Amino acid sequence: MVEKIAYRVSASVLLLAALAILAMLVMGLTRADAESASGRSKPVAAENAAPEPVVENASLPEPMVTEPLEIAETLPLNDTFVVKRILQIDEPFVHGYYKWDDEGVPEGELVVTVDLKAESISVFRAGYEIGAAVITFGDSEKPTPTGVFPITQKSKDHVSNIYGSPMPYMMRLTNDGVAIHASDVKWGWGTRGCIGVPLEFARRLFEQATLGDRVIVTNGKMMNIGDAIL
Repeated sequence: MVEKIAYRVSASVLLLAALAILAMLVMGLTRADAESASGRSKPVAAENAAPEPVVENASLPEPMVTEPLEIAETLPLNDTFVVKRILQIDEPFVHGYYKWDDEGVPEGELVVTVDLKAESISVFRAGYEIGAAVITFGDSEKPTPTGVFPITQKSKDHVSNIYGSPMPYMMRLTNDGVAIHASDVKWGWGTRGCIGVPLEFARRLFEQATLGDRVIVTNGKMMNIGDAIL
């Protein structure tokens, strides 16, 4: 009886031991599969791959550099002179009329003023008005611009490359074709933005004006003795 019980106990112990060993084997295989799967999910570095360089004090990329826009030279604003004389005009100041008198006037800076409202042009040298005339100017389709413009080109026998019409004694003010030039000045006539003056007046102004001389175009500003001309 005792032997039978001992045999059963021994058999049970052996069975439990066998089950324990089998369980350990199963767990070992499962762990190996998990590690193998984990290894496949991660990239494997090449054995001889060079390490990535470390950049110290890295700065932001430089901004793209573009060519600067060409800017027209601005006219100085601090060189002014005062009106010292206004021409005495006793005749009717009508279309086609002009007056020019530079006798005794000293040499000096030349400035031209145009008043569209008064339909007139004045030429000052060293502050003395030496010429004045009635003008024609732009119509509603192509008005004459106001502002301060330097004379950028002179052409005695110029012909418009836009309209094909002659523009004697042309003095250019803008790049789009506005200029002072000789014209048949008549009441009710207009231009395509240019300032038209009598032929002889245009010739005299052309002879005295130089490139860079300023033309001041306003719409209702009259000049009096003692006023500063910018």
